[in-house]
Amino acid sequence: GHFDPENIKPDIQPDPINGTVDIGYDLVSKANDQVEFSAGWGQTGIIGKLSFKFTNFSLTNLLHPGENYRGILPQGDGQTLTVSGQTNADFYQSYSISFFDPWFGGKRPNSFSVSAFYSLQTDISDRYYNSSYYNNYYNSMYSGYGYDSYGGGYNNSYENYFDPDKYMKVYGFSVGWGKRLKWPDDYFTFSTELAYQRYVLKEWGRYFPISDGNCNDISLSLILSRSSIDNPIFPRYGSEFTMSVQVTPPYSLFDGKDYKSYYDTDGSIMQDNLNKLHEWIEFHKWKFKSKTYTSLTAGMKKCLVLMSRVEFGLLGHYNKYKKSPFGTFDVGGDGMTGYSTYATESIALRGYENSSLTAYRGQEGYAYTRLGMELRYPLMLEPSTSIYVLGFAEAGNAWNDVTRFNPFDLKRSAGVGVRIFLPMIGMMGIDWAYGFDKVHGSTSSGGSHFHFILGQEF
Repeated sequence: GHFDPENIKPDIQPDPINGTVDIGYDLVSKANDQVEFSAGWGQTGIIGKLSFKFTNFSLTNLLHPGENYRGILPQGDGQTLTVSGQTNADFYQSYSISFFDPWFGGKRPNSFSVSAFYSLQTDISDRYYNSSYYNNYYNSMYSGYGYDSYGGGYNNSYENYFDPDKYMKVYGFSVGWGKRLKWPDDYFTFSTELAYQRYVLKEWGRYFPISDGNCNDISLSLILSRSSIDNPIFPRYGSEFTMSVQVTPPYSLFDGKDYKSYYDTDGSIMQDNLNKLHEWIEFHKWKFKSKTYTSLTAGMKKCLVLMSRVEFGLLGHYNKYKKSPFGTFDVGGDGMTGYSTYATESIALRGYENSSLTAYRGQEGYAYTRLGMELRYPLMLEPSTSIYVLGFAEAGNAWNDVTRFNPFDLKRSAGVGVRIFLPMIGMMGIDWAYGFDKVHGSTSSGGSHFHFILGQEF
């Protein structure tokens, strides 16, 4: 919100003569606009991100400038405008813009949103896999790492094999509408979103089941949510629930095509047929997420809080021969890849490498679950800075088929961390976690990992 939740003081003035009560609130405003600048380094070099989030934007004052137009951008209507870009120069680019109005029309608390995005991710040349750097790297796994094993092959490193003819482009837009509900209680909201995404792939088969072609995704999402928390930054009590379903038209039910004939007798499928199979993507996706907060030391501003989490997701199909490779779940790690992708949904599970709980190529995550508990304690709760520490235990897993979903077959982890919220930057933090279980035939457990957190997770 635009006011400090720690300093909201109700002023109640009953009038017994008139039989009325005057209620006032003493509010302390706080800055909410955020600027995010981050940089990381991977095999392809430096990855940079720049994002601007304006939380008190006014589209009306922008279109009709007057005395209320002050500063660089018009303000005053509580609308949110977000513009962001992320790039690695040659290998990756991503740009997005979104607009959200929580009081669309100005009469009722109905929300309206619109967003658009574009991303371009390129591959490396096949020459890399025949290079002395690549071969020496794998030979060193048997002979032992050392300077001689690389042979001074630094100039043959990954980022020097950029190939612009291998890429995946994704672009799309969405329009959403939401409404507060009075039943079952005032904490419920219902929203819907219509979205379109187009995937353009060329020689992308090394990382994805589809190597070439254009794939179209038109979907409708219905979301029912409830939130009764007392503070969005450090909740002490209350709960958050979200149930959603995302569906595409069931093309296979009415297009008259025999998708079984696209496959060979041994169950394999040629790349040309695979591209035709997913020209129009179809699926139905079901998700449930919940968090509950319980204060263990009631009556204190700085209290110990227990947070519990339950969530799961299923990606189904209308036709078993037309299972979507898009919209799958990518489970493991911090839930943030160096490159954001619109083809999969990243799910965090601390104590493990990113994506390590999801099998590779053709065995994507079509179902997942995640359970967890966190014990939180605030060190500082001020308008300028909020800091709290936490200890957690969680478990989760992913499966390559909905029928294999098993909430008792989970990978476990535990750890500690810290969160810092700065109004101009948002939520950030660092966690240390240890994974106790083996994944996908690994001979060792997940082990010790540090995870960096940017943004506020559901």
